[in-house]
Amino acid sequence: MGYAKGMRILGIDPGTAITGFGVIDKNGQKLSLVTAGVVRTPTKQALPERLEIIFNELTSLIKECQPEQIAVEQLYFAKNVTTAMSVSHARGVILLVGRQAGLPIGEYTPLQVKQAITGYGRAEKAQMQAMVKNILVLQQIPKPDDAADALAVAICHSGVIST
Repeated sequence: MGYAKGMRILGIDPGTAITGFGVIDKNGQKLSLVTAGVVRTPTKQALPERLEIIFNELTSLIKECQPEQIAVEQLYFAKNVTTAMSVSHARGVILLVGRQAGLPIGEYTPLQVKQAITGYGRAEKAQMQAMVKNILVLQQIPKPDDAADALAVAICHSGVIST
């Protein structure tokens, strides 16, 4: 998959209310920001409608940005079972979007992402965001947090692949 132009990676931080996304380009060891943001769904809408919004928005994003690989944060054990179930529904849709686009999908635990970005698996969110800013040579930390988290997942994946 490695070409002279490098590799474009879409990182995703799954959620039902807010799904973060971040697209980066990897050229050798250099990483650069393409775009980042979030897909928001109305909390008062039924779950199937919310999942459809996530599906449609991410499908459009893939068509627009043309990533060659996707990286998704894995679900970790959450104390709130309702939240865990909701996020797992969103993850299922995200994985389906990637498969339908024919893209390789990497999955990483929050611990793996923190380890890859900061060198410490128990790093605080602020440390992670500061490192995302530094690695991508940005003027400020990407907002909202979900976008920064998605970029961290993409950066983590970039260290696993070669261009």
